[in-house]
Amino acid sequence: MSGTRIVMRVWSVPLLAALSFVIAGAVSSGNCRAEERVERVALKAGESVELHTVYWVSNCRSIMVGIPEIEVLEGPPGVTLSIKEGKVLPRRQGCVNPVPGGTLVATAKDIEKPLNTTITYRLKYKTKDGDRPRGYVFRLSLFP
Repeated sequence: MSGTRIVMRVWSVPLLAALSFVIAGAVSSGNCRAEERVERVALKAGESVELHTVYWVSNCRSIMVGIPEIEVLEGPPGVTLSIKEGKVLPRRQGCVNPVPGGTLVATAKDIEKPLNTTITYRLKYKTKDGDRPRGYVFRLSLFP
């Protein structure tokens, strides 16, 4: 075994710290949860916009009992939320048939000056398996 050399590399502490910071950043950037994503909606006075569908399914069958209750936790005056009842297609679950539900609609009424704000609300679903409250946040740009 003559002539065999063992080579050891010595890493500097700053280099290791920088490398761990880069790895941690790469790992954490892929962990964005749906609750952290905030959508932006622009409305002029008198306009309405559909925000998202409203339904609750299990095995592509509705288990919702009635239409959910809307509770606005924080939002600007002059903006109302309502649910337009109708059949909707649960695309996120890969369902092929529409189910009872509706579409959440935001309506801007009296807007006196441009305003950038948020609206935070909760939908209280009543299902055959019990109550299922879900919270949402939208950024609003309002114009007269």
